[in-house]
Amino acid sequence: MADKVLMKGNEAIAEAAILAGCRHYFGYPITPQTEVAAYMAKRMPKIGGTFLQAESEIAAINMVYGVASAGYRVMTSSSSPGISLKGEGLSYLAGADLPALVVNVQRGGPGLGGIQPSQSDYFQATRGGGHGDYHMIVLAPASVQEMAELTVKGFELADKYRMTSMILADGTMGQMMEPVALDLDIKPAPEKPWATRGTGMKRPHNIINSLSLVPEELEQLNLERYERYHIVEENETRFEEYMMDDAEICIAAFGIAARVSKNAINAARKEGIKVGMIRPITLWPFPKAPFLKATEHVKTFISVELSMGQMIEDVRLATECRAPVLLCNRVGGMIPSPDQVLDSIRKASKNGGND
Repeated sequence: MADKVLMKGNEAIAEAAILAGCRHYFGYPITPQTEVAAYMAKRMPKIGGTFLQAESEIAAINMVYGVASAGYRVMTSSSSPGISLKGEGLSYLAGADLPALVVNVQRGGPGLGGIQPSQSDYFQATRGGGHGDYHMIVLAPASVQEMAELTVKGFELADKYRMTSMILADGTMGQMMEPVALDLDIKPAPEKPWATRGTGMKRPHNIINSLSLVPEELEQLNLERYERYHIVEENETRFEEYMMDDAEICIAAFGIAARVSKNAINAARKEGIKVGMIRPITLWPFPKAPFLKATEHVKTFISVELSMGQMIEDVRLATECRAPVLLCNRVGGMIPSPDQVLDSIRKASKNGGND
């Protein structure tokens, strides 16, 4: 078994990015993700990499665009309001089909909100985050170990599909400390014949651009992009099932909400309540298939969230309204307790699926 080191979630992301071959980081400090930038500021100069604290989040995402255009693995990180400022750049990355990794360690909102954990950027992440028709691959870790592992996976998927990947963590995941094994399965970055690294007079010039003024051409580009997105949905959906074999109640939760929910599920099982959990690891693409399959024996679904109810919409779509989907939530930086989740489970069991 590999040795483990005690790390914060934010630090685990930064070290995993370096191990994955990222040598370019552009960011701007904002709580609760500042440790990512601080870690990169210390480590990058020592390994011949580039750390640059940009003058703004807008500048940082456009620097990411430039390095991604040259075909190198590049990352930025921020927290909720900062990601909003990066929105236009995210759309430009998608329009130019550029791979990059963006980390959002979420805090409460809207607006400046507070610095405590939240999951209220779900819509922003899974619906694109900027203007136009596009998606990002969105990965939701539920442990510090997964913060590291999904960072590596995010780079790999971004390169594979020429898309932006996002790590969507909540503030708790970023700040908590756990032992992490860093012997990660890392595949080398693929060749990128489209990159703008200079021709050496051996090939035609590559052009990176998101502008298309001919409507028919822009339409075709969007159609081709969505064909690729369909392949991502078919091949890259990830989820975890917990005690779902005989479950009559199913919890849907990700991140810290999933960890809290496991404790509640264990307590409910001791009371004889048949409850399990489906934890989406990819929020986009959303794991529709296991939720639809679960409707064969699940009478009630409960979406546990640190938001006013955003993922619940995807759970309802995935289950095709074959069973009621209830909401158990806290917002504003508050986290549902195991007792609150257990109470929702008891009520669902008592009501037989009726709210």
